[in-house]
Amino acid sequence: MAVNNTYLLDFNAWIDETVCELRDRCWHEIDIEHLIDEVEDSGKWERRGITSQLVRLLLHLLKWQYQPQRRSDSWLDSITDARTQIDLTIEDSPSLKNYPAEQLQASYDRARQQAAKQTGLAIFTFPEECSYTIERVLNEDWLPEDEL
Repeated sequence: MAVNNTYLLDFNAWIDETVCELRDRCWHEIDIEHLIDEVEDSGKWERRGITSQLVRLLLHLLKWQYQPQRRSDSWLDSITDARTQIDLTIEDSPSLKNYPAEQLQASYDRARQQAAKQTGLAIFTFPEECSYTIERVLNEDWLPEDEL
């Protein structure tokens, strides 16, 4: 019961306790149910992080393409950072290598909605289907310069 209270009241303390119990091989003291939940959730967070960065990346690529007069260093920084964050996550978890490709259209749909809101352009300005390949999207040297 105390371990569960720690989990509920001070998550970081619970992590420290669990790590100690694992290192000391105190199997009978480990809060197995919460540990399983946390391990499962950690995979979800990595996938969610990739998806979030992919949406941000696609949003700024759309803005870059459809509002060339408003291009800025901050958009370029956002594009570069999103690519870096995706790359770093995949370096840490190579099994997620294909995940960006699997999420491309769903992420594009979200980015398209956000692009319409942020730019004030009509939603139909942006194609329904993503016209960018995942290779281009993740390529640090590619921007949709003259593709209209």
